[in-house]
Amino acid sequence: MTAGAPLNFTHTVTERFLRYVVIDTQSDPASPTCPSTEKQKDLGRLLAMELRDIGLPDAHLDEHGYVYATLPATSEKQVPVICFCSHMDTSPDCSGANVKPQIVRNYQGGDIVLKADPSQVIRFNEHPALASQIGHDIVTTDGTTLLGADNKAGVAEIMDAVHFLKNNPQIKHGTIKILFTPDEEIGRGVDKADLKKLGAAFAYTIDGESAGQIEDETFSADAATIVIEGVSAHPGFAKGKMEHAIKIAATIVERLPKNQSPETTEGRQGFLHPIAIGGTLETATLGLIVRDFTEQGLREKEALLETVIQGVMKNYPRSTYRLEIKPQYRNMKEVIDRHPEIVDYAVEAVRRTGLTPVKTSIRGGTDGSRLSFMGLPCPNIFAGEHAFHSRLEWVSRQDMEKAVQTIVHLAMIWEERA
Repeated sequence: MTAGAPLNFTHTVTERFLRYVVIDTQSDPASPTCPSTEKQKDLGRLLAMELRDIGLPDAHLDEHGYVYATLPATSEKQVPVICFCSHMDTSPDCSGANVKPQIVRNYQGGDIVLKADPSQVIRFNEHPALASQIGHDIVTTDGTTLLGADNKAGVAEIMDAVHFLKNNPQIKHGTIKILFTPDEEIGRGVDKADLKKLGAAFAYTIDGESAGQIEDETFSADAATIVIEGVSAHPGFAKGKMEHAIKIAATIVERLPKNQSPETTEGRQGFLHPIAIGGTLETATLGLIVRDFTEQGLREKEALLETVIQGVMKNYPRSTYRLEIKPQYRNMKEVIDRHPEIVDYAVEAVRRTGLTPVKTSIRGGTDGSRLSFMGLPCPNIFAGEHAFHSRLEWVSRQDMEKAVQTIVHLAMIWEERA
């Protein structure tokens, strides 16, 4: 098939998506296992079975909850092996159990009220992306759970692209690897990924927002844990003696700079974000995440955090603290820029679908961030998901279909340029 020739897509991506979102795959940051929740394997088993039914006999779910599969090459050229990757888990921030999706067909603008909880409204003026969705079919929840478009939209799109390519062997492409991961939402998405078994040279996560977007840059990320050892005393005889560890932790949170938090930053601005606090009078633990696009920015925010802690602790002379910084992932751009063709081919693939390509940065991270530093360069491509991690999450059928087309065109472009 020649470059730019029209492809006759008959889409099943929405049907796949609706089938996947009703399976609860919420991950659990408190669990030490991999996957963190066994229910993620419910979706993994289904995907492996469907991939085998499509005609990929090596498709399987491993003991850690990862799905691997291979779509054999249809080209005789030596084409680099590429991988398409999405995560199966949904965020712990909002329930993913008993998801009841609904479809607003031929959306004509305005607010979308979610029927099971009318207080949940996707407001047109708060979701600017809706302006480009006129005439589209919008998939939402009923307002009681998240939807799971992050990242079951990506999963469904990859599955549909694989089905299309398998059933159209006249389309020339190299060997394509499929990887579905657990636990991305809790930062462990590639902890147990076997890159040797995967055998890919380059990869793409399908886990982005607006149609046409290609993300080649992410936050760099660290986790900060503060353990405070206070001074215990009987509350009836505590004057001048007690130094309450939980109150110390709360004071640290209160003194964090207000202009460096998620709710006050945007674009390339980083932040310090408390995510957990707990303990007793004697010992308390405070967890934070630190985000910035540069290593220097991370170091500056972590130094600022310690300055805040030390300022608070001066008022509690008999108490002590311990600050631990743990790296989570790094800005993928450092790796991606060494292989400009990866993004160039994605730009061309998006263009061939009729969309305008937009290169942008992610105020977050994906499996691609860590995969890139593990030796598998991996930018991120749109999946069409919006308002993720919330009950207002939505995605459009047409955007998912464009993502399927982008994946197919990418496979073709790698073969053409080989």
